[in-house]
Amino acid sequence: MKRLVTVSLLFCSGLFVFAQQQKPKLVIGIVVDQMRYDYLDRYWNKFGNDGFKKIINNGFNCKNTHYNYMPTYTGPGHASIYTGTTPENNGIIANDWYDKKNKKMVYCAEDVTVKTIGSESAAGLMSPKNMITTTITDQLKLNTNFKGKVIGISLKDRGAILPAGHKADAAYWFEGGDTGKWISSSYYFNELPKWVNEVNKKNSANTFLNSPWNTLLPIAEYTESIADNNTYEGTFSTEKTPTFPHHLPALRDSNDNYSLIKSTPFGNNITTEMALAALVAENLGEDEITDFLAISYSSPDYIGHQFGPMSVEVEDTYLRLDKDLATLFAFLETKFKKDELLLFITADHGAVDVPQYLIDNHIPAGYFNKLKMTTDLKAFCLTKWKVDLVENISNGNVFLNHEIITKNGFNTSQIEQEIANYLLTFEGVSQTFTATTLKTTIITENIAANIQRGFNQSRSGDVIYVLASGWINAGYKTGTTHGSPYRYDTHVPLLWYGYQIPTGATADKIIIPDIAATIAILLNINAPSACTGKPIKELIK
Repeated sequence: MKRLVTVSLLFCSGLFVFAQQQKPKLVIGIVVDQMRYDYLDRYWNKFGNDGFKKIINNGFNCKNTHYNYMPTYTGPGHASIYTGTTPENNGIIANDWYDKKNKKMVYCAEDVTVKTIGSESAAGLMSPKNMITTTITDQLKLNTNFKGKVIGISLKDRGAILPAGHKADAAYWFEGGDTGKWISSSYYFNELPKWVNEVNKKNSANTFLNSPWNTLLPIAEYTESIADNNTYEGTFSTEKTPTFPHHLPALRDSNDNYSLIKSTPFGNNITTEMALAALVAENLGEDEITDFLAISYSSPDYIGHQFGPMSVEVEDTYLRLDKDLATLFAFLETKFKKDELLLFITADHGAVDVPQYLIDNHIPAGYFNKLKMTTDLKAFCLTKWKVDLVENISNGNVFLNHEIITKNGFNTSQIEQEIANYLLTFEGVSQTFTATTLKTTIITENIAANIQRGFNQSRSGDVIYVLASGWINAGYKTGTTHGSPYRYDTHVPLLWYGYQIPTGATADKIIIPDIAATIAILLNINAPSACTGKPIKELIK
């Protein structure tokens, strides 16, 4: 009996070791810039069977996934997906923010200590150094003793750099203007790999821009969108109306040449082409050590900003993106079995409907006059304290001049509160929060908690204001933007497919930091250093 027990234990131990060794060969993270969750339902009947539908029907759909902080911008979104935490901890509080120490604006991925690789411009002076925690991709590198490859690809530098993390093998982004090439930074290497030069030599962007952008389907079939010609959409420079077809060859000179492709669905095409080239040339997933490819599709954001969520342009972009995903998935199926691949799709934020469109349909919305608020606030400070205390206003943050406050012996928390109260007198401001409150009070629910999770003590301002639902800054007279704590900005898709992923769906609330926590469990590696997310229970049974 004793021998039988011993053998049984050894057998079970062997099974455990075997189970521990089974990991996906490749993880692919896909972020769609500015994709609201409702787009999946809105365009469902027009999607093919091999793109979004394939992942939803054969994978797992987290239907109620949200960002749990403000501001909902591209930089913070990508950082939060991969760090498993919010700006409070990872330090990416906006796309760019006011540096209180050096008294200047700083970009989330800027790094003047490196050089551009692949171009003579400054577009490659970038790295992840401003992100102050590790990412799930960093943890994969650490877990594999830096043998697993990690590569990030996006039209936007921040969409490639932040997901790929601090120890990535490479990050590539697209430089527009007259360059029209994929470039990188000396943070990663001193010259572009041969395969990237070959992609650049092919110059697919030029091919796409030498043809008009017309609708994929007959325009009358775009019944999920409002009329093509309307007053809510922006136009390309020199274009008379925001309507199809968009004559791209004629628009190149007046729209910064190759930069134009970013605002068309063909930006997604060249991103997919680059991703496929990386998969082949870098032999991703070709051995037993897990690799990671982070892809971010940036064009939907450019198009959404210009035309708005109800436009034919946005609908056409998602129908075409669905085909891009089908192309990517078909290639992956030729290389990997389903359980050799772990794939997720999400977005970095959503977007509000064009406020004027909402106003015209009697839905609360508006345009906030930030310039007037700034002028009036400075005047208020001069009247109240006889000095201008406002040093900077950006991303809903008011930064005070602490040198003047200290010199005059003023009470900082009292000034914060009086300014917070004053800001509430402006139409369009719904809530205000002081740094003192956010530093000393633990908030666990509602919008206030989102504000706190977006507040970084070292980098954020002294007073934070939140615009009312449907309100955006007055600079956007057409098109839309994002950044709020409201559901139209926080509710995004989260789809899973492949390794150990069951078929099904959940309506339980999931937060974005849960993504990295879940991947860590599935890969049996450490979660990112400041991860605050929890593994999604339906995916780790």
